[in-house]
Amino acid sequence: MGGVFALVGAGEFLDTMDTVDRHLLDLAGGSKVAVLPTASAPDGPGVPERWAKMGIDHFDHLGAQTDAVMALDRAACSDPAMADRVSAVNLVYFSGGKPDYLRETLVDTPVWTAVMSVLEHGGVVAGCSAGAMILGGYVPSFTLRLGVPWIGRWQPAFALVPNAIVVPHYNEFPEIMVNLMFGRRPAGSFLIGVDAHTALVGSNGTWTVLGTRRVTIRHGREAKRYTQGQSVSIDA
Repeated sequence: MGGVFALVGAGEFLDTMDTVDRHLLDLAGGSKVAVLPTASAPDGPGVPERWAKMGIDHFDHLGAQTDAVMALDRAACSDPAMADRVSAVNLVYFSGGKPDYLRETLVDTPVWTAVMSVLEHGGVVAGCSAGAMILGGYVPSFTLRLGVPWIGRWQPAFALVPNAIVVPHYNEFPEIMVNLMFGRRPAGSFLIGVDAHTALVGSNGTWTVLGTRRVTIRHGREAKRYTQGQSVSIDA
């Protein structure tokens, strides 16, 4: 695959991500950005619009030309006009929300085909939180157990990082909780934990950490930590 993708732990569109996102724009080879707040649609009216405005303000501040593509349901993601807006950019950015909703809304739609065309033409696809989770091999559906979010089942994701389970906000949870929640993950999978204000950026099998905190790669009980500027080995 010719392009670059970025797994962002949390903090999309904040000043703390300026350096990371400037680098992504450089890698994209152009300054046209599409922000898709699709994952936040279940959070209620006004929430996707707020993320869209934050994305426009953030990337315009960095010198980009930013289009908020409000493809918030499957009907919109099936609209060729929406797909054309996505395919016209150099960088696609999915903000956070509900990962299972995002996956179900995008799968087998023209908008997702357009996202892949951006990659195939050497562009960048970035996902933050839920947007990062769908780029791995599997995505969880969450339920509530005693008032605590818990994984009810697993679904195939888009597998831009095959066999990976991307865990955003990794530094915000005790690792014992992560181990409990993700212990019964699909056979053969491994974890990529991405801290807030941090991104794991990959192209043609070469991965680098950008941002202020860490990326954790977990195979079974073994965990390796990486920080800003370090190359990351991912054995999928």
